[in-house]
Formats: sequence, C-alpha cells, structure tokens
Amino acid sequence: MQGKSTASLSAHTPLSRTGTATGHALVTSPHELATRAGLDVLAQGGNAIEAAIAAGAALTVVCPHFCGLGGDAVWMIADGEGRHTSLLGIGQAARDLPRETARIATRGPGSAFTTACLVDSWAAALEYSNRHWQGSKGFASLIAPAHALASEGFTVTASQQHWLDFRAGEWQGWSGFPDLFDTRALRNKPDRFRQPALAKSFRLLAEEGPRGFYEGTLAHALVKGFERTGIPLRAEDLAATRATFAEPLRLGYYGYELLAPPAPTQGMTTLAIMGILERLGIHAAEKEGGDFYHLIVEAIKQAFLVRGAIADPTHEQDAALTQLLPVALDKATQAVDRTRALPWGHSYQHGDTVFLAVTDAQGRSVSMLQSIYFDWGSGVVVGDTGILWQNRAAAFSPDPASPNRPRPGSRPFYTLNPGIALHDGRPQLLYGTQGADGQPQTLAPLLVRMLNHEMSPAEALAAPRFLLGRTFSDGADTLKLERNVSKEVMATLLERGHAVAPIDALSPLCGQAGIVRLDGPETAMSLGAHDPRGEGVAQGLNANAQFPIFSS
Repeated sequence: MQGKSTASLSAHTPLSRTGTATGHALVTSPHELATRAGLDVLAQGGNAIEAAIAAGAALTVVCPHFCGLGGDAVWMIADGEGRHTSLLGIGQAARDLPRETARIATRGPGSAFTTACLVDSWAAALEYSNRHWQGSKGFASLIAPAHALASEGFTVTASQQHWLDFRAGEWQGWSGFPDLFDTRALRNKPDRFRQPALAKSFRLLAEEGPRGFYEGTLAHALVKGFERTGIPLRAEDLAATRATFAEPLRLGYYGYELLAPPAPTQGMTTLAIMGILERLGIHAAEKEGGDFYHLIVEAIKQAFLVRGAIADPTHEQDAALTQLLPVALDKATQAVDRTRALPWGHSYQHGDTVFLAVTDAQGRSVSMLQSIYFDWGSGVVVGDTGILWQNRAAAFSPDPASPNRPRPGSRPFYTLNPGIALHDGRPQLLYGTQGADGQPQTLAPLLVRMLNHEMSPAEALAAPRFLLGRTFSDGADTLKLERNVSKEVMATLLERGHAVAPIDALSPLCGQAGIVRLDGPETAMSLGAHDPRGEGVAQGLNANAQFPIFSS
C-alpha cells in the first residue's frame, strides 16, 4: 500500500495536550496519531472529508476498545456554500433474526446481529467529496496510515489498558479476543502493539475498495467467521448494508442554527434540550452559577422523558416531527420547576465511541462519531480478519411493543449525535462527545458556554461537567457532579433537591468531547481543542505552510 507510515506521521512536531490549536485547517481527535493522519491529508491539499476518513481509519487501529471496522459511524457535513447533510453509517439487523429477542445479549454473538456500516460510510463520504468538494484522494491512500499502524504497531494508550483491566473478569471467554487484545505484557514497555490480521484486512480494502468489506474477499472471510462464532449475519446482510444521507434536524438557538442527525439517533434529544434552555432564558443565568446547572439538568430531564419514542423512521413515525415543534418545546419548558429538581429514575444506555472533527482551509467541515457501542463491542473477533464486531444489537428494546424493537433490516436507537452550529449559514462550531446517555448532557453545557458565554473551546472543555443517572459502574440515579464546581453551586443544587454525588474533576465519566470553532471568512482561522479528560489532541495547519502550528 502507498501512503504515510507511522514513522512519517511521528515526524511532526510533538503535540501538547493542553491549550488551543489554531490554523486555517484543523483536526481534533482522541488520539495523536489519528489527528496527524488527518492533518497529513490536509497538508497534501486534501479536503475535510478526505482528512476525516484518514483520521477515522487510524482511530479504528489505535482505539480498538472504542471503534473499529466492525462498527458504525454518524457524520455531519457542512460547508459555506449552503450544503448541510447527515450521513448515517448505521448497520441493520439481520434478515433472519435470532429466535430469542425477548432478552437481547449485551456481549457475545447474540449481541452482534447488526451489520457494520463504518466502511460504507467512508465510501459514501468520499463520493460526496468528489462530487461537491473537488476531492482527489483515492481510498487506498487515505487508509494507508491505518494499514501502517496495524502492521508496524503503536504504543498502547492508557485508555486502552484501562478498559482491558476494567473488563479483566470477562474478556478471557470472548471468542478470539485474548489472542489479539491481551496487551498486559506490553505494560510499561516500549514494545509496539501490532495487529497483523487487521493489517491484512486493510490491505484487502485497499486492493478491492470499500465495497470489498461487503461483497469481496474480506466479506467472504467475515461470513466464514460469522458461521464459526455463531453471529447470525449472512452474506446477503453484508451486501444489503448501505450508509444513507439524510436531511439534518435543525433548531434555532440565540441567532445560531444547530444541526443534528435525525432518527434513529438521539440528535433530537440534544436539540430539544437547547430549545428548552432558550425558552428558559439560559443566557440570563449567572455564568457557572446554581441556576446555570439547575436549568440545564432540568431541561435534560424533560428531553429524556420523550427519548424512548426515537426509533428507525423507516419502520416507525419519526418522533422528531412532533417533539421539536414549538408547542412541544413550550410544554416541556413549562414543566421545568426553577426551584426544585424533578425526581429522576431512567433506563441507562451504555456506550463508548470516538469523536473527530475536521475543517479545511475553505471552511468545509466534518463532525463525526465512530463506535462499536460498548467498550470492546461484542467482544467477538470475527474469524481471522482481526475485526472486533460491535454489539449494537443490544441497543434494541426486547419489549415487543417498543418502537425500537428488532425487526429484519431495522436499525436500532442510536446515541451518536455529532453536531454543527451554523451562523449566517456557515459552519461556526463542530462538536461531539463520547458517552451514550451522557452525550446530550455534555453537549448542552458546552454549547451554552460557547454560544452564550463566549468561552474558547479549551475553556469550555475544561469547565466542570456532570452526568445524570446510572452508569456502567454506578447503579444510582444520582447527579454525578465534578468537584471543581463552587461550594455555592453544590449547596444550591442540594437545596433544590438534586441527589448530588461528587466525582473527581475532569472525570472520564463525563465523556471525551472535541470542539472546533471557525472564526469566519474574515480571518479564515479556526480554534480547536480536545477534552482534557482524555488523551486526544487538536492540531492546525497554516494555509501557506506544510507544517502544523500549535499555540498553547
């Protein structure tokens, strides 16, 4: 394969993980090597979509616990020419569903009966790039850095080691997993983590193109792996997998237009929260004061109360058609008590993912999330492909009356919802985060801080956050609040009846977000940052230089 190796990627100036990246073009992602893969494409004259594919492919290698070729992706794409679209790379349920769907497994083959649409989303995005953005990069060249990383290896991150340790009592029994991902021997050593089987899969994709994943040599290997491991997917399921473009959901907010992906994602939920907050007059709440936190938490509760109606719109009526109407937002706003917390008990959606954002020198922008659902997905490595399959089927409801019940070819409810804020029709903010249920909860305060309080991306990301409800490690329906809020805020929330459970400042429970702010055609500069709760970085390019610039 032709393209950049890990050695060339590592030749860039070392990146700081604090401060703000600036540039005429910019990439932010959860891993330095992925950020550099995307930036390399921009430096070679590529556009934002091409850079996002390169960065996203690298992330499937260096963040195997959060995303992979066996997973999905949700994209938001926008430019200054009035083109704004969502791209839903969401796999569908098997045509022949498992006999038992009254109880859906969360790990193993029984959790893996949806196809993986990430690779086809790359293909669809690249076609869009060629049609609208004068794209010139070939698919093989864009995935070359990922192939090199899988073949030559990389140093395992603290995040990957953490999630291996966290699931230590489980993964020994996962099919094919220990042989590939037991990296305990590499701990505190300079040895690189290599994935030769995955490298072979990337080589096949480079040779046959992205549809080879669904109808070529790699597809044949995947089907053999499904048969051996008991995953109920067949060749016809892979062949039917297609990413789809869709009109974004839109909401006006204090002079901005917020875009979010439509159902079956929870993009509606994030927009509903923001619509309620504007009606509550969040701009008048004291910056970082008790009202600021109370109103955001209560708006989240109201939006979450109707989230259960979200399902695949090809099988069910689209809930967003009614829930984002002014009358519905007015009703939800009226239900908010400004002085008292609504008691809370809510089902928990688990999920880990990676967010990346790219803007190029022309202001063409991508905001996207890639995921295999739970950390380590289903835990099943498919045959000899090196591909860990997602457990997204676990997001279906086992309730036969639920709009989100599994049906042949249907797509499950999806927590991924990257966003773009427009100003005067042009991309102004690119944002998204890891965190399932926590995604709208993280995005709401970030958006208020950026759009109402005019914080920089780095300032907004470093400010205190919270997580309402249960998590994978805590079954209590508490308001988990980072300790670096003021004592006055803590006291106010307790007085208003919030079940506050303090957690560490910059806690990973509060997700890992990224933000890019485009300052408009006058300066053509962008600011970006990645969450200090993780290991990600943002990096920018000067329009007249083929090297990265970074300001702290």
